[in-house]
Amino acid sequence: MLELPLEAPLVVVLVAIAFVSGIGITTIGPGGIFVTIALYSLTPLSSSQIAGTAHATFVATGLVGSAAYLYSGEMRTGESRALAIVLSASSVVGALIGAYANSFVPRAVFGLLLGGFASGVGAIILYRERRGFNPLYALEVKTVQGKVVLAGLGFGLGVASGLLGIGGPVLAVPALVIVGVPMLLAVAVAQVQSIFIAGFATSGYLLQGSVLPSLAVALGVPLLGGVVVGWKVAHRVDPSRLKVALGIVLLAVGPYLAF
Repeated sequence: MLELPLEAPLVVVLVAIAFVSGIGITTIGPGGIFVTIALYSLTPLSSSQIAGTAHATFVATGLVGSAAYLYSGEMRTGESRALAIVLSASSVVGALIGAYANSFVPRAVFGLLLGGFASGVGAIILYRERRGFNPLYALEVKTVQGKVVLAGLGFGLGVASGLLGIGGPVLAVPALVIVGVPMLLAVAVAQVQSIFIAGFATSGYLLQGSVLPSLAVALGVPLLGGVVVGWKVAHRVDPSRLKVALGIVLLAVGPYLAF
């Protein structure tokens, strides 16, 4: 039996945070970031251990989330499959580069970057809910230009996710909405992308010896439970209030992580 590298009371807190994070992943996308934030702020783990262990949990959530949205129909259209294929393929290279770059990032700088991303995502969510969120670009995934734009977007998302140990949906959902993808479809496509980002990023961190298997399992199980609950919530409840609360929390924790 693998021994947990942290004290039991702390693991209990992390498990609770993981469950809530799982709900956020399949409800509105930016949920997995709270696993990374918790590992950074509550544990003495190195930046590579934080990112590697977090990504190991996101492989399973991506699989379950993708299966859930396939079951509910969002991933059965030609558009959704094209989006998922191009975005996922381009994310793989970025995830490997991000995982490699993490080994050169000091823990303090890691916190600064993580805090900046948390605040940025929070600001985007609040802006969208308060002011509306008109697409900046009308993505046509069936055209060559649309595929090139989507591939570039996927590469950038892969680098950021691989570097910081945050799930693909954290960044992919807001980014896809910006280019005109409907919210529920964006969440569904981001689940597929997260499988590839997390899978290849985890491989990179495994080569560095930075994945803690026992902790990944302890957090992965409640995270999966939250993913299933979140998928049900996304189809039954208007998540606008939850989005506002999430945006406020992310904005609040951003400066704390950075400084």
